[in-house]
Amino acid sequence: METTKVVLGNARGEIQLFSDGNKAGKMDISIIKDRLTVYHTEVDDEYAGNGFAKLLLEKLVSYARENDLKIVPLCPYVHAQFKRSPEEYADVWLKEN
Repeated sequence: METTKVVLGNARGEIQLFSDGNKAGKMDISIIKDRLTVYHTEVDDEYAGNGFAKLLLEKLVSYARENDLKIVPLCPYVHAQFKRSPEEYADVWLKEN
């Protein structure tokens, strides 16, 4: 069973993904005012190919929506997903010039 949780401390933290109680992946994030910046997505090698990065992305987006935050996708994975489906993420994607 996969679970995700947001862990923050002093505006920096991570979104953690657990599979059967083991930490399987994470996203490094920070929150300043109404901006949630995501820097990096990582899934442990033994869990690769199971769609876990997508689960992390779903938690990131739902957290942003629940807390009225805009996402700055500095992480290449998140940026690529946003570009692939811009209409799906339009409400949370902060496009900076």
